[in-house]
Amino acid sequence: MMDIKRSGTQPSSKGPGDYFTGTVRVDPLFQADDPARATGASVTFEPGARTAWHTHPLGQTLIVTSGLGRVQREGGPVEEIRPGDVIWFPPGEKHWHGASPTVAMTHVAIQERLDGKSVDWMEKVTDGQYDG
Repeated sequence: MMDIKRSGTQPSSKGPGDYFTGTVRVDPLFQADDPARATGASVTFEPGARTAWHTHPLGQTLIVTSGLGRVQREGGPVEEIRPGDVIWFPPGEKHWHGASPTVAMTHVAIQERLDGKSVDWMEKVTDGQYDG
């Protein structure tokens, strides 16, 4: 049966301090019911805010919608991301993402659940790692 999620009907939540550094707002977009696995949220990071290191069992796609951000995969450089950029992290790739030091950033994050789980959280990103 078709389901319409009306704008403003799903409450925002604060990004939990165990998994994020700084001020982060998560606005749910969709969570498909079984057998579908996809979930999506719009995530806004205030300047300097970021995720902890993490992986996704089936990968993750980010679509930057506003601001200026940063992403890094383990072993790679810190890279700048801008509106319109689409970033793909393959299954199991350790990474983080967030805003630039001076400009907020919003992206749509899309991932799939495997056995009910869509993310494995790890240690927080240090200031030194964030600064690149």
